[in-house]
Amino acid sequence: MSNELSDCVRRSINRYFRDLDGESPHAIYDMVIASVERPMLEVVMKQAGGNQTVAAEMLGISRSTLRRKLAEHNLS
Repeated sequence: MSNELSDCVRRSINRYFRDLDGESPHAIYDMVIASVERPMLEVVMKQAGGNQTVAAEMLGISRSTLRRKLAEHNLS
């Protein structure tokens, strides 16, 4: 399935590989998650008006998982 977000991620990862300049790729999964998770949480929390219960429902995760992720990104 292709959409604007997946196309953006695909382009960014392709650019990452092009820009390696001979270096070996490392920890790509963690890099992508770290790059996407924080801004996603920021936007969803704003859309939810700061309400963690609503934000967790929007994200499809439990409120406790959301609280943990917010703390991990110093957003709590």
